[in-house]
Amino acid sequence: MTTQSNPQLPVVDFHCDALWKLLEHEELDFVTDENGLLDVTPDRLIASDTVLQTFAIFVPDRLADKESIWKSVDLFYGKILRNPHLTLIRTASDLKAAVAGGRIGALLSLEGVDSLQGDLTMLRLLYHLGLRALGLTWNHANWAADGVMEPRQGGLTAKGRKLVEECERLGIILDVSHLSEKGFWELTELAERSFIASHSNARSLCAHPRNLTDDQIRALIAIDGRIGVTYVPYFVKDGGGAAIDDVIRHMDYIASLGGARHLMLGSDFDGIDQYVDHLRSPGDVSKLIDAMLRAFPESMVRDVTSRNAIRFLEDRLPHG
Repeated sequence: MTTQSNPQLPVVDFHCDALWKLLEHEELDFVTDENGLLDVTPDRLIASDTVLQTFAIFVPDRLADKESIWKSVDLFYGKILRNPHLTLIRTASDLKAAVAGGRIGALLSLEGVDSLQGDLTMLRLLYHLGLRALGLTWNHANWAADGVMEPRQGGLTAKGRKLVEECERLGIILDVSHLSEKGFWELTELAERSFIASHSNARSLCAHPRNLTDDQIRALIAIDGRIGVTYVPYFVKDGGGAAIDDVIRHMDYIASLGGARHLMLGSDFDGIDQYVDHLRSPGDVSKLIDAMLRAFPESMVRDVTSRNAIRFLEDRLPHG
């Protein structure tokens, strides 16, 4: 008796923190990862049939300076893009060429604008260097807005509104995964382009503040935004001990609200030190896909693993 294996499907992952680890550990080599500290490596991306990986610039509070931003960009070019299998994604044409050519697209994002220090000239320079997505905050308050864990739970500042306007003018995708609820709703009123939550789950299933309420999920669906289901165990299941089937529950729940064509993946690999059981790196994503194929039609699984994100990017990235 022979068993038929599930097809390997292309994967887009909209959030990882490999750049942060490279910033924190200068000795790390992204290509060889001789220290074994990285979740995301070229070999694992290739093995998982990843067609696009978003790499987030994240500067911790103890640094929060412009120099660390530039160091992170230098690491992106000098260590990540050094691998011949990865190619920078700036435009929709870049993405189409990467997918057609069998290369892994590398998209640059910024998680929290603290280190910009209100400097929109720096934002424009980062755009020219390839920045294409931006989260206004990490968990706490900064000059632009309040993060989701900030006790006062404020919204956008006047400078934050100018930042949003400049991002929209440039074509930088806005990301609300760490933004306060008040900031989220202010952004829905201010933004003319649809935005994303790159790595957030459903709060109705797991009551962490980083997860999205039903109303937020419906709002993202209404503007044709995207929601990256994340593998952070304490965003997956209250009390921890999360399994792959618990990740599936979030997908199913968001789909039940009308979001099947708005779901994508946002692992948060390299930004976590706890893992969903059997889901510790891109090399394990095939196990998630197997579980998805047992739960959903293959067409929906293909949408979630890559097609929803690619459709969004082909429309929202600059054309040229």
